[in-house]
Amino acid sequence: MNTFVSKLPKVGETIFTTMSALAQKHSAMNLSQGFPDFSLDELLLECLKKAIIDSSHQYAPMAGLPILREFIAEQWFEKHQFSIDPVSQITITSGATEAIFDAIQAIVHPGDEVIILEPCYDSYIPAILIADAKPITIPLEFPSYQIDFQKIYDAITPKTKAIIINTPNNPTGSIITHEEFLQLEKLFEQFPQLYLISDEVYENIIFDGNKHHSALDYKGLRNRTFAVYSFGKSLHVTGWKIGYCIASPELTLEFRKVHQYVTFSSATPLQHAIYQYLKQNPNYYQELPLFFEKKRNLFLELIQGTQWKPLNCSGTYFILLDYSDISQENDVTFAKKLTEQSGIASIPISVFYENPVDNKVLRFCFGKKEETLQMAAEKLKKIGF
Repeated sequence: MNTFVSKLPKVGETIFTTMSALAQKHSAMNLSQGFPDFSLDELLLECLKKAIIDSSHQYAPMAGLPILREFIAEQWFEKHQFSIDPVSQITITSGATEAIFDAIQAIVHPGDEVIILEPCYDSYIPAILIADAKPITIPLEFPSYQIDFQKIYDAITPKTKAIIINTPNNPTGSIITHEEFLQLEKLFEQFPQLYLISDEVYENIIFDGNKHHSALDYKGLRNRTFAVYSFGKSLHVTGWKIGYCIASPELTLEFRKVHQYVTFSSATPLQHAIYQYLKQNPNYYQELPLFFEKKRNLFLELIQGTQWKPLNCSGTYFILLDYSDISQENDVTFAKKLTEQSGIASIPISVFYENPVDNKVLRFCFGKKEETLQMAAEKLKKIGF
């Protein structure tokens, strides 16, 4: 009798599924998963209705609708002041997670090593393992969650194929600065075998006058980078699962070899709806940072005077709260107790590490309605006194 051997023996139910189920069971407020609870823009809904009625419901081109890719290229030039080719460099995917998976499978071979910076999004390591490669994890510096470049240099071996970065970072809210990208560019000059996978899905959600820097902005990185983006995050439609990848023509060719056998193409009416909406609302992305910055500031204001200690949040719609003045329980236990007894669900940060690191920090999503944030703050205020 054959014995089945799992490719992902350590992977079970994700913490997001666990905490959401726990929140539902105890009728708790769910600030664990990163999805909004406010209504979509009516214009976007109208564009969707029109797309459902008027657009094709058959396969879109494998690389994505040409009009959407052309629009991305136009917006890219306005923001970054250099051109990308919509035909050979942009691929629409079924969410950013698919794009990250495709990029890894396109370049990583059995026995390769891939450096990832922790805490990190939970799809990175499984995708590396499926490629029969080895993840090499390097912790970001706590509590700033900035990069220790010496640790990266020390980790590189002849087997190192790629580095995965994420800016703004989920779960920490930290960003990679211009100075850090210059250091990364210098590192890549010394190691010509390296590729970069740059997860930039929260590019439009960045605060306090900071600027988002893309890996593609740097000439020393541009031709060796897969940059990944998400319409779902920016348009508040996480369930649409529409993302895209920008890479050099050479890398895009390899990327699409994988993409065509993962999803082939993404939902046609959704691509039409996104194109029509952004075409009619050209200033949308300019307004988004302030929209979420106000929510962050409100949440911080509401929990002032409590024993919760917020860590710096420069981007995303997540904020980390240090609870070390409240409890010394490990973060998974404390997060579950918070859900069961106090009626508010969060995510423990230790689960974003391959080998859990417990800094007594929980992640809360503030991408919610004002009344949701007010109710959540009231619950948090009652804890620890």
